[in-house]
Amino acid sequence: MEQKEELGLSVKKSEDFNEWYNQVVLKADMIDYSLVSGCIVIKPNSYAIWEKIQRIFDDKIKKSGHKNCYFPMFIPESLLKKEAEHVEGFNPEVAWVTKVGDTELNEKLA
Repeated sequence: MEQKEELGLSVKKSEDFNEWYNQVVLKADMIDYSLVSGCIVIKPNSYAIWEKIQRIFDDKIKKSGHKNCYFPMFIPESLLKKEAEHVEGFNPEVAWVTKVGDTELNEKLA
């Protein structure tokens, strides 16, 4: 039996926002799923939107007299544990980096 491609949305935004949003961004060809669980591919149209948001935000930051900065991509486990002490129910779902090449790290990084 031939499968039909479903073009419309199968859920209402008011009934299941999460599923509705997933369907919108997939069917609008804004994202695709990666082979890595929990990761997505941001496609060109979505990336163009992201770049526009960045430009607008960057202008606002600079007009307010502030400067941009970048922070490290990785967070030591000890800092994540500190956050758990301050926020009730804090339970990070992260990927852990435990090695660099063949060398074990002294502390896991998220």
